[in-house]
Amino acid sequence: MNVTPTPDQEHAALAWLSLLHDQPSSGDQATFSRWLRADPAHVEAYAQAQVVWELSEVPARLLADEEALALQGYLNAMSASRRSRVVRWSGALATAACLLVMVSMAAGWQPSRWIDDFGADYVSAPGEVKTVTLADQSQVTLDADSAIAVDFSQGERHIQLRRGAGFFSVTHTGEPFVVAAGSGEARVLGTQFEVRLQAAGAQVTVLSGRVGVTPSRQAQQQILTAGQQVAYAEGVAEPLHAVDSESRLAWRDGWLNYYKAPLADVLKDLGRYYPGRIVLLNDEMGAKRVSGSFPSKDPQAVLNALQAVLGFEQHSLLGRMIVVR
Repeated sequence: MNVTPTPDQEHAALAWLSLLHDQPSSGDQATFSRWLRADPAHVEAYAQAQVVWELSEVPARLLADEEALALQGYLNAMSASRRSRVVRWSGALATAACLLVMVSMAAGWQPSRWIDDFGADYVSAPGEVKTVTLADQSQVTLDADSAIAVDFSQGERHIQLRRGAGFFSVTHTGEPFVVAAGSGEARVLGTQFEVRLQAAGAQVTVLSGRVGVTPSRQAQQQILTAGQQVAYAEGVAEPLHAVDSESRLAWRDGWLNYYKAPLADVLKDLGRYYPGRIVLLNDEMGAKRVSGSFPSKDPQAVLNALQAVLGFEQHSLLGRMIVVR
């Protein structure tokens, strides 16, 4: 008979797994045996915990490193005098990192997201597309899992894209409207455009009007018009090119459209609509190309459809992490 462990039983199984990976005493082992025999759900929970451990140790170490760096940067910014107190992760803590990340994901807590939100004025949750009206009557539609900070106090309308992506419908007031993302910025007076953060920079897509994109303070500005897109990374811009802006911006209506996009990029997009993490462990699979139109409201259904075509494995762990390999 199949049994489904409760969240408390899943957490208890992870705690036992952590203890047994250390140096358990004979008393610990005896107590664990009694716990295991007490309920068939305990056996199932422990079996699931072992799968989680085996599948997630490497990505969990990477995720824990990312979260630790985010926390370190935040503490450094808060107080230089406290820098010596910041804890750094090392390879010796991989097991602890694995457990910490799994448990924190099961609880829905991600430090880097919390830090972004702490300094933001408007935030959208995973799976939520939200439209807000700013003080100048400009509108911002935030893609799922996005955050912006707004400052209209310095003679210009300044937006900092802290996470995710935003589509901006800018009201003409005579004051510059600037969206800072990564090392660069997009500057306009009145237009409709999207700015999307990427790994080392950002991507700007224009639906109407004109947008000046500067990849860094020292770089030359590029002027984009309707149907054009440019990406920049580490202060260097790629050549601008023509795109189907309506198709690229269909996420506002609940659709994700792709044409020969790497699976890794598609999974990253789906991750904004999933309440936990989607972790890719197969780089070769991640490089495979995907074309199609997918509903953003059900990332699990999209994963199942892609799995049927591409043949990858996927494992759902604790209801908060999907491992693709």
